[in-house]
Amino acid sequence: MSALFTPLTLRSVQIPNRVWMSPMCMYSAAPDGPETGAPTDFHLAHLADRAAGGAGLVMAEATGVLPEGRISPWDLGLWNDRQQQAFARVTAAIRAHGAVPAIQLAHAGRKASVDRPWLGGGPVAEADGGWRPVGPTAEPFTPDHPTPTELTTEEIGRLVRAFADSARRARAAGFDVVEVHGAHGYLLHSFLSPATNRRTDAYGGGFENRLRFPLEVVDAVRAVWPEELPVLFRTSATDWVTEDPDDDRNGWTGEDTVRLAKELQAHGVDLLDTSTGGLLPGARIPTGPGYQVPFAARARAEAGIPTGAVGLITDPRQAEEIVATGQADAVLLGRELLRDPYWPHRAARELGAEPRWPAQYGYAV
Repeated sequence: MSALFTPLTLRSVQIPNRVWMSPMCMYSAAPDGPETGAPTDFHLAHLADRAAGGAGLVMAEATGVLPEGRISPWDLGLWNDRQQQAFARVTAAIRAHGAVPAIQLAHAGRKASVDRPWLGGGPVAEADGGWRPVGPTAEPFTPDHPTPTELTTEEIGRLVRAFADSARRARAAGFDVVEVHGAHGYLLHSFLSPATNRRTDAYGGGFENRLRFPLEVVDAVRAVWPEELPVLFRTSATDWVTEDPDDDRNGWTGEDTVRLAKELQAHGVDLLDTSTGGLLPGARIPTGPGYQVPFAARARAEAGIPTGAVGLITDPRQAEEIVATGQADAVLLGRELLRDPYWPHRAARELGAEPRWPAQYGYAV
């Protein structure tokens, strides 16, 4: 039997296989007006198609907990009733095809207010519908990005409540799994890493202080999320910068990730979604097939937490080996599912498992 196509149970949720759709921004929400941040017909078709394609879990893209928490003006948000109602259509469509609906809640921090990537991805000025970003300090992502506003402790508390409010709305919209985005240089990651968190108050300095804000978010989400449903956390397991302790740009490391994983598990997180990078521009990342898998494997082995592996996983037998050998409990596919929405069905057939085709597609089986 294929390990990749065995179910995985997290709390009360049984996910039918270990091939999951990674959250990927589509930059296709309305930028203004009553539909701001709400999923559109594009999102409905896009996400439902990956469920029909056989993914066991389909995760909606990074969804801003506040308007200024979006990466771009064209990103999804979940801070009002209209967005919640629109997401309910999406979760129903995902569930109808046998997949588990999940959502990633996020705040973009100092990397917020940028254009769509196919238009260059540069900062969007406030006069053009953008906004001033926020961060742990007033240090911009690049010299071309606007200087962020350094968050006060009161504003941090407001953001913690915003994550909880969005999680409550996510459940009302029908999501069974929620993921807290703590990776890729966005707000929570920028608090975790010593390369960007140079605060001197209770939210900066030593390791425990740098974990304080992300753990407060996790606690707030876990408090409003049903006990029987899982909470995930996405991390960047390394910043891919020097680990020299005498270098003040020393970043987050694999060892830090293991320590974080233990804390997250103690705070009710059920799986660590393990990515890397995104914090600092110009970081040299040695990409290649499965290049991030060792970080998921290490966290799983040393912290005892279930993990998801992501990053250049494109071949069914490669994915099978990752799960079968215990390097991760699931694989999350991103670009590969954009290229081939029916990759899970093809992989199942190649690995001797039974594809989960929709009944309506029986003519093609």
